[in-house]
Amino acid sequence: MNGKTVLPAVAMTAVSMVLTLAVVVMWLGAAVPWPVALVVGLGIDGGWLATLAYERRLAAQGDHSRVVTGVGWCFGLVAAGVLVTHALTAGSSAGGWLAVAWLPIAAKALWLVHGLWERTALTPAALDAIRGIQQEARDEAAVARARLRAEASSEETRLAAVTGAGARVARVQAKTAQTLAGAWSTLETARAGEETSRALASVTARVTPGVTPRWELPVWGPTDPVAALPAGGPALTDEALDVLVDEIRHSEDPALSYREMAARFRAAGHSASEVRLRAAWKRVVA
Repeated sequence: MNGKTVLPAVAMTAVSMVLTLAVVVMWLGAAVPWPVALVVGLGIDGGWLATLAYERRLAAQGDHSRVVTGVGWCFGLVAAGVLVTHALTAGSSAGGWLAVAWLPIAAKALWLVHGLWERTALTPAALDAIRGIQQEARDEAAVARARLRAEASSEETRLAAVTGAGARVARVQAKTAQTLAGAWSTLETARAGEETSRALASVTARVTPGVTPRWELPVWGPTDPVAALPAGGPALTDEALDVLVDEIRHSEDPALSYREMAARFRAAGHSASEVRLRAAWKRVVA
């Protein structure tokens, strides 16, 4: 990259110096001896070359001088002025000389570009590191895009499955509700029909004479909570348990069996474990 910027600047500077020297010799050769004209042309080119060399030396040291840069631009403008003046006085060849009159300014601009490149140039190791960072960033971006696309596809599939399942549940619920509504309508029709009343009367007349049969459909709606059963009293002692078992056993004649006694014991609201109840039975029978 260094050669791509410095070689055009060197070539254009050399061409500009040659043209400046040739123009000065041709221009002043008719008025003064040619050695004098040659010295004037070399002076312009030498001053330009000297300031350019000094400027490049400062640039190599990482320094910069506005004075040196200004002097270099002055020599470049002088060379360009010489070429423009010669073109304006050249007569028929004025167009050709004007076409090359910009070369000194272009040479200074190329040296300016080369200086900017040197101040911003990076080593191959730094360039490799930058390329690696950029490639890593591109890889991470590609992976993130692929992950987002995969997650979006998975979420779309999940939503489609959930929606389909919800639709199936809704269809089943609608069908069930329709079936229940039909059954309820059938029951209501049967309850309100005259045939139902006559059928119930014919069935229940012999069992409950003088009673008009009536039946109601269950009601769909909120239910009232059922009160909790009262907690049992304190546990019976063995003596009290023996007394209760003996009373229940001899409440009929002949005496009750254990199964009948146990049923009446619990029906009366007493509570005792099966083990204690059977032990009390054995003690009473013994």
